[in-house]
Amino acid sequence: MKRNRKAKGRRAAKGAAGASSRGKRSAKKGASKTARRAAKIAATSGAGTDASREVELEAAVLRRLLKHFDERKDVQNIELMILAGFCRNCLSKWLVEAAEERGVDFDIERAREKVYGMTYDEWKQRHQQPATEEQLTRFAEAERRAAERRAQR
Repeated sequence: MKRNRKAKGRRAAKGAAGASSRGKRSAKKGASKTARRAAKIAATSGAGTDASREVELEAAVLRRLLKHFDERKDVQNIELMILAGFCRNCLSKWLVEAAEERGVDFDIERAREKVYGMTYDEWKQRHQQPATEEQLTRFAEAERRAAERRAQR
């Protein structure tokens, strides 16, 4: 009720400004909204937020990688190790290491649930196939090459 009285009072004070001034007010109101939005964007794009945006992007990439792994349960960890030198277990261990570096308590089982989307035992039971002799041979060769690269550094 109070709002209506105020609005009526403003309209009466403005007088018979006509439809054209109302249109200008609407345009001004829209322009100020755009200006506020632009100011907000400018305020959040400063140097101090570049680091937080980068962290946000990195987190989004990790979430996308985990989603991709979740969609590709047919890709076995041993194949990831052979081809890329890391697997889901590595991601779990890296998550625990990152937490420890920041003083956060995050155990390996919790990390595995985050990476696998279920308990590790459940994932192994549902999705992990026994490694073939060929995979084991290729894995041993990949590990040998990785050791040589590390020795060359």
